[in-house]
Amino acid sequence: MARKRPEVAYTYIAMGRDGDVVDEGSVFVKLVPKAERSRTQAALEADIRGEIAHISGLLSSISSGWNPGEKAIQIQLKGQQAVELTRLAQQVANEMRQVPGAVDVDLSTKGQKPELEVQIDRGLAGSLGITVGQVAQALRPAFAGIDVGDWVDPSGETRDVTIRLAPASRTVVADLESMPLVVPGPNGPKTIPLGQVAHVAPGLGPARIDHLDRDRVINVEANTEGRALSAVVGDTMARIEQNVKFPAGYGLSQGGQTADQQEIFTQMFLAIGVAVMLMYFVLVVQFGSFLEPFSILLSLPLSLIGVMLALYFTGFPLEIMSMIGVVLLVGIVAKNAILLIDFAKWSEEAGMERREALIMAGRVRLRPILMTTFALVAGMIPVAMGSGEGGDFRAPLGIAVIGGVITSTLLTLLVIPTVYESLADTRDWIIARFKGEKRHHKKAHEPGAPLVAPDRARLTDA
Repeated sequence: MARKRPEVAYTYIAMGRDGDVVDEGSVFVKLVPKAERSRTQAALEADIRGEIAHISGLLSSISSGWNPGEKAIQIQLKGQQAVELTRLAQQVANEMRQVPGAVDVDLSTKGQKPELEVQIDRGLAGSLGITVGQVAQALRPAFAGIDVGDWVDPSGETRDVTIRLAPASRTVVADLESMPLVVPGPNGPKTIPLGQVAHVAPGLGPARIDHLDRDRVINVEANTEGRALSAVVGDTMARIEQNVKFPAGYGLSQGGQTADQQEIFTQMFLAIGVAVMLMYFVLVVQFGSFLEPFSILLSLPLSLIGVMLALYFTGFPLEIMSMIGVVLLVGIVAKNAILLIDFAKWSEEAGMERREALIMAGRVRLRPILMTTFALVAGMIPVAMGSGEGGDFRAPLGIAVIGGVITSTLLTLLVIPTVYESLADTRDWIIARFKGEKRHHKKAHEPGAPLVAPDRARLTDA
């Protein structure tokens, strides 16, 4: 099925897994290089998944990355009773199947298998002084067996001797209920059949039992197709909250890539916060003001507008690589505002009126701002195009940086001067009111008169 597609280089099959699992297998598919095929890996996965869906009696999933078999979405349900937990997991899985973009929905229990359930009459057992541990010990010879000694074979080798019921008797309820159970009594211990205090019945149980924080846990797992992971998880959690009622003692939590993404995003936001704080302190030292750096830091949220728009129109979600691009933008986009405000401050100190200084700063600094912006965008275009192997993974970084730089450059020339003038005028007004003086402006710079600026302004202009 996979090898008939021209995009597939080769495949190989691995049957079984660790342990005694013999009803599972894995097919590893190697694709030809990206430059030699016309379809992406995601398109091939969707094509193969649709064809596999027509095979009856087969449970399958398609995964990629460093952890084969691990699905992107894992909702962990925790509780004590296996029956109730399985019922809740089935409800959650049914709700997830209704969410667009959720595929390969399955449970971590891997279905059910036959088992024998032993139901103890607690009242009768307690009156006879029988505990649950004694019942378990009575059943031990039937399944695990008991060690009764050793035996030396004719060759002289010593072998352990273990006794347990024959395989045919282990599934017969009558044979199990006739197992002897030792009961303490006034005249010494006596034996009674197990069936007098317990009822053995065939049933179905989970093929696999997992525990998390000493609770039973069942993972509802799924992959995504055609939609972002966060969007699928958000819709799934909304449906679960609306349609699934959890009894007391039962709950759910996120696992898999969702939990990893939340942890990474928390660390990224912390890194961005630290970067903004350090940048603010540096600007305070450079400009000698606690207020003016806020007008420069305003360029950071302006860049986020371009990041969101660029990711939206290109169809990429906000994920780890795009967040790295946002961290890069923190240090990049403030450059334009620094060039603009620094020149305006020096012009104002040279005697020019504040508004005229801002207008001249925009006219003089426009060329270096555009030059650095175009150079940065040109350097990020190959990354944004996603060329080469693994290019789709790096593409969101380039797209986020390009979108953020473009919008920040355009809006910086319009918004930053206005905000700076408003903050500076407000500061002057507060100082004037505090000192009881009238607010006054510096003398306007006469048109045509030479502007004498410090050497630092001329060097920066160069």
